Amino acid sequence: MVLKSEDGVVPDDLSPEERQELESIRRRKQELLQDIQRLKDEIAEVTNEIENLGQTEERKSMQRSKQMAMGRKKFNMDPKKGIRFLVDSSLLKNTRDDIAQFLYKGEGLNKTAIGDYLGERDDFNIEVLHAFLDLHEFSDLNLVQALRQFLWSFRLPGEAQKIDRMMEAFAQRYCHCNPGVFQSTDTCYVLSFAVIMLNTSLHNPNVKDKPSVQRFTAMNRGINDGGDLPEELLRNLYDSIKNEPFKIPEDDGNDLTHTFFNPDREGWLLKLGGMYSLTPQLDCIA
Repeated sequence: MVLKSEDGVVPDDLSPEERQELESIRRRKQELLQDIQRLKDEIAEVTNEIENLGQTEERKSMQRSKQMAMGRKKFNMDPKKGIRFLVDSSLLKNTRDDIAQFLYKGEGLNKTAIGDYLGERDDFNIEVLHAFLDLHEFSDLNLVQALRQFLWSFRLPGEAQKIDRMMEAFAQRYCHCNPGVFQSTDTCYVLSFAVIMLNTSLHNPNVKDKPSVQRFTAMNRGINDGGDLPEELLRNLYDSIKNEPFKIPEDDGNDLTHTFFNPDREGWLLKLGGMYSLTPQLDCIA
């Protein structure tokens, strides 16, 4: 004779104890099946949440990319408004270091807009300018090499006062990276302008009177706090510019062979007065 339980057939030759054990095993089986099903349901729920989370993160990433692209576009049209938009959108921290890093990377940014922002006279912009320069490593570079690196990272603005602030900050950074090369940052500052003027004189086709290395050396006598710079240093700078003019990215015709070619931009440089007169150079390109 065979008996049936709710879980199936129970052989009739089992003892009461064996029947009880069998029932216990079957109940445990049911419990395990229920646990397995519950785990499957939980796994399915978690998987669904992960998929939804991934889609959400993807949407957030796409939205962030769109906002960043919009911020870059705004920056290229109006640098200050672009930075404000990126800060308000939590895409940039409103710190000098974060903004300087953003400008230094320059992804999708117009070089002219970068130069205009860095040249602003606001205290915060000046702090960003110095942080931007801190990202440049000028150690063991001669002045022309350092200028090439610096002037490749943005387009030098046309406004004289902006150029002045930027070149002064450059001179400070260069002297910090190369202590002992010049007596003071003023020497580096003045020589940097002389090198840019030399670039104009040698490579602008409108300049007919090209300065010789002797003339360039003579014009830079006494600028090292009253002393002369090594002639070899000046000759090396001259040769470097003569062999390869300054280049800037995204050339639109307003390259550095035209810098200071406009007399309105040149006159302010004469403020250097007795320390160093640029009059001979201005005469040669007027």
